[in-house]
Amino acid sequence: MNAEADDRFHTSAVSSITPGLRRATLCTTDGVRIEAVHTPCVQGHVDTAIVVAHGFTGSADRPAVRRAAGVFAQYAGVITFSFRGHGKSGGRSTVGDREVLDLAAAVEWARSLGYARVVTVGFSMGGSVVLRHAATHRGSAVRRTEAVAAVSAPARWYYRGTAPMRRVHWLITRRAGRLVGRLGFATRIHSEDWDPVPLSPVEAVPLIAPTPLLIVHGDRDPYFPVDHPRMLAAAGPARLWLEPGMGHAENAAGDELLGRIASWLIAARPAA
Repeated sequence: MNAEADDRFHTSAVSSITPGLRRATLCTTDGVRIEAVHTPCVQGHVDTAIVVAHGFTGSADRPAVRRAAGVFAQYAGVITFSFRGHGKSGGRSTVGDREVLDLAAAVEWARSLGYARVVTVGFSMGGSVVLRHAATHRGSAVRRTEAVAAVSAPARWYYRGTAPMRRVHWLITRRAGRLVGRLGFATRIHSEDWDPVPLSPVEAVPLIAPTPLLIVHGDRDPYFPVDHPRMLAAAGPARLWLEPGMGHAENAAGDELLGRIASWLIAARPAA
């Protein structure tokens, strides 16, 4: 790494109760400090890292994220991190807009650790972020992804068609909701509207090719019905897995499914 890059990554002491983990504080291009964790592959040195983007109100240390990291670490190195406004990261959540910069910093850190291939998987809000990141960072040598999987991702913004999403919108748009987000979910949410409105997930999909893309969605997702993954898969070259009986995001993704996603990410290569 060059001197400028060295200044962007700040490693901190690793707790003795998490052997093998390496924690760092990353700095995004817009100056937000992001907490990140590296979990080495249990098989020893490998050339691939899986960068995990959690859902709204999640964090790097939430049990569902740590469980996913443990499964993925059977196949590859793993980078988990907390989006801005979540966990120990700084800033405020923009609910999928500037979070693309958080993911880019995590991908860049994975490359600085020596991984030749870096792939991304995102859940719910994180699913929208990995799609937009893949579409907007293809030309960057250090921040691009070699394959991307979006799990339980929305296809379009401002969706209020289900009761859970109406509650999410109240949490984001109302002052009382943002207070509940901070006190009840440890999530600090930005109070300003998007300006401009960012590229939507379905608009991002056609820009991702030739990077391999996997769309995963449960047929019992209470937040986003199955028209969302079908819209995403129809928008560009993508593999679609509709999972019978699955609910929403990382909490609903079983170990078997996580293992299949990891295997797909490791094997995926651009079409000839």
